[in-house]
Amino acid sequence: MMAKKPPKPAPRRIFQERLKITALPLYFEGFLLVKRSEYQEYKHYWTELRGTTLFFYNDKKSTIYVDKLDIIDLTCLTEKTSTEKHCAKFNLVLPKEEVQLKTENTENGEEWKGFILTVTELSVPQHVSLLPGQVIRMHEVLEREKKRRIETERLPSSSLEKEREPVEDYVDVLNPMPACFYTVSRKEATEMLEKNPSLGNMILRPGSDSRNFSITIRQEIDTPKIKHFKVMSVGTSYTIELEKPVTLPNLFSVIDYFVKETRGNLRPFIYSTDETLETKTFPVTSLK
Repeated sequence: MMAKKPPKPAPRRIFQERLKITALPLYFEGFLLVKRSEYQEYKHYWTELRGTTLFFYNDKKSTIYVDKLDIIDLTCLTEKTSTEKHCAKFNLVLPKEEVQLKTENTENGEEWKGFILTVTELSVPQHVSLLPGQVIRMHEVLEREKKRRIETERLPSSSLEKEREPVEDYVDVLNPMPACFYTVSRKEATEMLEKNPSLGNMILRPGSDSRNFSITIRQEIDTPKIKHFKVMSVGTSYTIELEKPVTLPNLFSVIDYFVKETRGNLRPFIYSTDETLETKTFPVTSLK
């Protein structure tokens, strides 16, 4: 039986443990029903899309994957009609096998198809039914995957899937955070938004402590205005401190909330490898 509640993101400790196995960046995660050629029936896995590889875990708390599937050579993704209500089914056609996937609801299925096609085709699919916030996330993933491939081309092939101990700065860079997250101060975030308005007008940054976050935005109504919003970590959720506080399951949802509430007037601040940031370089710093 499939889970009724939407999956929560893996805690940081589990994420760090999984980094000991692979350094591939995490793009998307959730429950999937998987049927490979050697399986007699569907198996229910907590699944991570890292780079162009799907990692399958028995549950979301497991730190060791039980199976993995490289999808970089994906031939095509074919949709299947499902007789089950609110269930999405599709197949991944690869050169040596065809893998059947099933999701707990149609919306989740659209997200999985979107992210899989984004990283394998290196373009955001146009035919998938997605919300504006989901499309923005896929563009963020697209930029990260392009950058990753450029970097891996410079590395010797023997080092790409090498096991490693997590290094703290390395973990911070690969942590599954929105692409508009930067380890900068309030002042630095303000400078970035003022000097590079074409790249976006919303930055997610660390809060004054090491646990919480803040969002800095730049709005142009009559005159440009800078505003800051606190985002408090509460258990496995995040609460935006507004007049009426809003609690959301993860930081991606926090960014989506600001985009939707402003009807797209707020855009995540993202720069690609082809662009130069018109301000000083901000290093990853330890939080005090």
